[in-house]
Amino acid sequence: MKKDGYSRPGFFGTINHYDASGKKIGESRPGFFGGMNNYDANGHKVGHSSPGFFGGMNHYDNNGHKTGYSSPGLFGGVNTYDNNGHKKRHSEKSFLGGYNHYEE
Repeated sequence: MKKDGYSRPGFFGTINHYDASGKKIGESRPGFFGGMNNYDANGHKVGHSSPGFFGGMNHYDNNGHKTGYSSPGLFGGVNTYDNNGHKKRHSEKSFLGGYNHYEE
């Protein structure tokens, strides 16, 4: 698997997202009613993520359409799937805090 980025905790519950070269590509901030609001590198809201019924997180675009979901991996980490159930990424905890992301 090829590392395609990483996420690190920020201030006040935010999570900063970076590509493989270290360029900031987005940020997730806690939502007012739970979950996380997701923003691109320019600060424009691109969607939100909310807890799923059986654990994990469901991901939605700005129009409320489900774009995918994330769930705990069988041997640790987190797997991310598109809306059709195809695995897109596996994320593992980093020694520096946050997660390293690997494309499938």
